[in-house]
Amino acid sequence: MTGNYQNILVAIDGSKEAELAFKRALVIAQKNNSIVYLVNVIDLRSYVGLEAFDKSFPERARDMSEGMLEEYKERAITSGIDKVFILIEFGSPKELIPVEIAEKLNIDLIISGATGLNSIEKFFMGSVSENIMRRAKCDVLIARDKE
Repeated sequence: MTGNYQNILVAIDGSKEAELAFKRALVIAQKNNSIVYLVNVIDLRSYVGLEAFDKSFPERARDMSEGMLEEYKERAITSGIDKVFILIEFGSPKELIPVEIAEKLNIDLIISGATGLNSIEKFFMGSVSENIMRRAKCDVLIARDKE
């Protein structure tokens, strides 16, 4: 990578792949003195049945997301990144991350973990990282576990 990335968006979902994405973002941000945005998109469509029984679910999901992102933010600050912001959104990560959020924040690099979906799930749903790659107008780095 030879780009001078000033605004980096990191997709965080609590997975091992997101952890890899975060670590890669720290290295790039340190080299470029970048602003880092940590985003978690809560897709409530996955929890439609649960939300029907528990109206407090969106609020609890936001609280859990905020706690997770605050931990990542602290780690980034400890590693020397001065400008770290967290974003929590509700909706489709496939739509929000590569299009709305990236354009709104003038993102020049999106970093996401590789998908954990198997080939059948990918066929029917498509992965978030694959969709980010196709739709983003900026550079995209997909962090992959080498194992």
